[in-house]
Amino acid sequence: MSKKMFSFLSLLVAFATLLAACASPSTPTAAPAGGESAPAQPAGKVTLRVLVHQNPPMVAFMEEFNKKFQEKHPNIVVDMSVVNANDLSTVSQTRLSANDIDVLDIFGFSNAAQPYMKQVDPPNWQQLIEAGLLMDLTGQDFLKYYDQSALQDAGSYNGKVYAVNLGRVSYSGIYYNKKLFEQYNLKVPTTWPELVTACETFKAAGIPCMTAGGKDGWPIFVGAYGLIGSIYPDQAALVEGLWTGKIKWNDEKSLEMWRKMQVYARDMMEEGASGIAGDAAPGRFASGAVAMFPGGTWYAPAIEAAQPDFDWGYIPFPGSDNPEDNKYLFGKYDQGWAIAANTPHREAALLYLAEFSEPANYQAFVNAVGFIPTQPTAQLNTKIGAEVAPYLANFRVGYEQYWVAPKGAGQFANPWASYFKPFGTDDDPKALADKVQADLQAGLDAVNK
Repeated sequence: MSKKMFSFLSLLVAFATLLAACASPSTPTAAPAGGESAPAQPAGKVTLRVLVHQNPPMVAFMEEFNKKFQEKHPNIVVDMSVVNANDLSTVSQTRLSANDIDVLDIFGFSNAAQPYMKQVDPPNWQQLIEAGLLMDLTGQDFLKYYDQSALQDAGSYNGKVYAVNLGRVSYSGIYYNKKLFEQYNLKVPTTWPELVTACETFKAAGIPCMTAGGKDGWPIFVGAYGLIGSIYPDQAALVEGLWTGKIKWNDEKSLEMWRKMQVYARDMMEEGASGIAGDAAPGRFASGAVAMFPGGTWYAPAIEAAQPDFDWGYIPFPGSDNPEDNKYLFGKYDQGWAIAANTPHREAALLYLAEFSEPANYQAFVNAVGFIPTQPTAQLNTKIGAEVAPYLANFRVGYEQYWVAPKGAGQFANPWASYFKPFGTDDDPKALADKVQADLQAGLDAVNK
């Protein structure tokens, strides 16, 4: 799935979360980060130039935060610009090159060009660092508030921290109808055989097992990301193995994935799912008409809005026969903060990030936008927050955040469940696996000439 699509989905979940909130987010306080390395106050008048992407609840929060920040520091004026999410990368590069920005919103580092990859273009964030345009934040006192895994996975490069990530989303779980599972005396599945049994039980009772927005295409293969992760829990190793040839999309382990994907697409999805729009699927699940709904955490507000009293849960996709392989949630890191390396307002920029990072301010931010927190002391005070909380220690970055296709790879060089009928045209797991590997191999052969 493209990064633009995920950015768009992140905007949707944030906006829906704001609409569903029972109360407006608390007013942020502005307190110093503390510690020996707390940023100093700027000596004179400063205009701090801040760039963020268009995300309604985030923008509303930042406007309030900026107001409080300026009240506390009257010698600092915050000049905040807002751009569309799809334009953020280009605008950031332009303004950094022109030395026309101090603090910038930046998406979690992903799709890095790794040493084993050949003839690939580094992502924008990597180019900015290598060009010396992002400040090295390593050792800043406010980093202590954040999960080390978040700093490492979404804001570090070559052992140094260049961005502070503010939130995660998961896209590899399954929503399930608690009432139906209780009614049919079914345990919540933790293995693939248990998931198959549950689906067979519901179908025998005339209840469709799963639904998804098949009309839009991408919800089908995104719904199976957890299946991929259960077969290959180390997603970074999967990507490296595909590049080096140690893993092939048509080897025996991958064939297990394709066979299960066919069952998922053909047998678990309800008849007619290919005609359901992505934005209609949450309401379809919330109506109680189906037992399960594989999809991302961003759907939770829509489910709650459709049926506030509906009792649902959220679990990792149990795609493996081994329950130990099914304990992970896979996803991506969303928005973060970085500072221009050449900013003339270093003290003000660091102070801005330090005060934003204070736990009370960060909690107010999370309340406003609905991200899964990257500060361990923060809580997501929603139902989806409570559902994912037991799995946060097992949160892992997903395959598509590591994958960079070799130039020349064919159009089928992806592990998508949507290739199978009725969503695609394929009906033979072995034939499909061979086709996918052939398209990947075409690219690998081209770059290894």
